[in-house]
Amino acid sequence: QLQLVESGGGLVQPGGSLRLSCAASGFNLDYYGIGWYRQAPGKQRELVASITRGGTTNSAGSVKGRFSISRVNTKNTVYLQMNTLKPEDTAVYYCNAVIARTNYWGQGTQVTVSS
Repeated sequence: QLQLVESGGGLVQPGGSLRLSCAASGFNLDYYGIGWYRQAPGKQRELVASITRGGTTNSAGSVKGRFSISRVNTKNTVYLQMNTLKPEDTAVYYCNAVIARTNYWGQGTQVTVSS
């Protein structure tokens, strides 16, 4: 069974940091591109950062320079390091893989940035 499980969310003060994890089971993460998305209340889900099979990374303009995505193949896990967090980063964060034209999503992890 193909599965993605996110973890690492929580409550953090503005300016703080969190590292989210996306652990895969049933397939090798390094065979596919992986994306981190987020969805705030009342807003559409948006792509935050991505990493290709070859390891090329990209991030949205709103998080560039603050968030970074990485992959550890031996742990079959993709990470999202989030620094200098802002209240507008508050959202549920999801990881995604497209395998054989099928979208796989994790259950999401809540990130709340508030003082």
